[in-house]
Amino acid sequence: MKQHHYRATITWTGNQGTGTSGYKAYSRDHVISAEGKKDIEGSSDPSFRGDKSRYSPEDLLLDAISSCHMLWYLHLCAVNGVVVTNYVDQATAVMAEESDGSGQFTEATLNPVVTVQHENMIAKANALHHEANKLCFIARSVNFPVHHHPTAVV
Repeated sequence: MKQHHYRATITWTGNQGTGTSGYKAYSRDHVISAEGKKDIEGSSDPSFRGDKSRYSPEDLLLDAISSCHMLWYLHLCAVNGVVVTNYVDQATAVMAEESDGSGQFTEATLNPVVTVQHENMIAKANALHHEANKLCFIARSVNFPVHHHPTAVV
């Protein structure tokens, strides 16, 4: 089996002068960086005292599922003669929070709207989402279902 290795640096930037001296004394802001890539400004979800203008870990998990699916899907379309001219996914996910504050995702739903070049490509375009889900590295790595509600248009 071939292995791929990834590195990320997460730097907390939320020390407001007193560190974590109290629950409300610090910001959840942080920066996600990797060599040769633009930084991503992160925070916790606003429900957990985070900055809503920054990406939360929950956002990034859903983003990873959706973008991984899209990349596999576009590959499968290219090798199967389906010409895609536009792809937009309004993905959603549900996280259940437990009484002790822990939580887990219970499902994600991808809602891609795919524009194809010809009407005779629509059936194949819709079918390839199933194959993309079977190949997506991220969807294969999570322990909750990833649903698909694709729409193909010309």
